[in-house]
Amino acid sequence: MSPSRARDFLQCPLMFRYRAVDRIPESPRPATAKGTLVHAVLERLYDLPAADRTEEAALGLLDPQWESLRSRQPEVLSLFDGPGELESWLAEARALVSAYFRVENPRRLEPAERERLVEVEVDGILLRGYIDRVDRAPNGATRIVDYKTGRSPSERFTSEALFQMRFYALMLWRLEGVAPKRLQLVYLGDGRTLTLDPDEDDLADFEASISALWSRIEAAARAGDFPARRSPLCPWCSFREMCPAFGGPVPALPAEGVSELLGVRRPATVGG
Repeated sequence: MSPSRARDFLQCPLMFRYRAVDRIPESPRPATAKGTLVHAVLERLYDLPAADRTEEAALGLLDPQWESLRSRQPEVLSLFDGPGELESWLAEARALVSAYFRVENPRRLEPAERERLVEVEVDGILLRGYIDRVDRAPNGATRIVDYKTGRSPSERFTSEALFQMRFYALMLWRLEGVAPKRLQLVYLGDGRTLTLDPDEDDLADFEASISALWSRIEAAARAGDFPARRSPLCPWCSFREMCPAFGGPVPALPAEGVSELLGVRRPATVGG
């Protein structure tokens, strides 16, 4: 289970079903593609020697990374009605890359890892996710950093925003035996950062909540009941035409997808 799928279920069980059980393909979106492009630029920026990590150098990486994205996902071109719309979108991506330099100074940072795939089993559930950046202090303390191309959330939604970071922290804690010292979200849309300094008690509580969440997912799969849940995010959902909340028909639940989902959690071993 990834943090994205976990949040899907919390937001709307039916959306989770369509993504994790039915595995219905979704069309690319301009905002998602922009995030992919900016993340790629920032990852490649740290391939350069520290002294060369300038704003000019980062902006120079954008066009090659755009070409790379186009070659991997040719369908992204369908997002734009013409050259003018594409150029406007690329200008927005450049602005986000420039904004990064007002939040951090990459010439003073030396990440230990970038785009790290982390996989760990927790209570029989395989958790996995990609961490944008892992920093290690000389004393061994770990900081997890994630880039966001949108704007920072209001105080009301801070906990929801940090869900993904707690997920990453839990995985590293269980994998390495030491809780990360700091979790940091970098919002390029408004140049703000959101931080959390977790301790082991926080992560143990979060671990219990993830186990309980998976039990709810299993119960929904066994009952064949993944209800739709309305929220302010519904207008951006890819599945509105198949959502009963908007008058759409719900397709039959695929038995194979349910079987795969119910096979995710490994049974506890005797004496383990």
